[in-house]
Amino acid sequence: MPDKDGSTAAGDGPKLLAGGNPQIPKGDGDGPVQAYIAAMPAWKSDVGRHLDSLIEQAVPHVVKAVRWNQPMYGVEDQGYIASFRCFTNYIKVTFFAGSQLDPVPPIDFKDPNEKAFHIHQDDELDEHQLTSWFEQAAILPGWIP
Repeated sequence: MPDKDGSTAAGDGPKLLAGGNPQIPKGDGDGPVQAYIAAMPAWKSDVGRHLDSLIEQAVPHVVKAVRWNQPMYGVEDQGYIASFRCFTNYIKVTFFAGSQLDPVPPIDFKDPNEKAFHIHQDDELDEHQLTSWFEQAAILPGWIP
């Protein structure tokens, strides 16, 4: 059960970091990503499952991993194209080549190539736009850490 700050006790699942972001060990493949999604608090877990499904549909050969306590989605030999993570009141979906998407997602980063958007609890997802962004991102050079 989460403490007042949203963290969980040892042995009770992954610890939730600031903003409720699950602390999941670095790992490759669908397993660590599904562990992250399962550990997302409250409504965010359902949205995480939905995002994961949309990405799989838009990018049939998607490569998955968890890095820096967030699911990362990429294309083999191309790098990571997108990620998402939990914050207190929203989920941030990041596109590593977001400045090249049409339309450009609204949230800026220090890196001018990265763009993002936020999903709040009562937001209705624009599946058409999300799918388009994931498809566009999959044909652009990705981010290679």
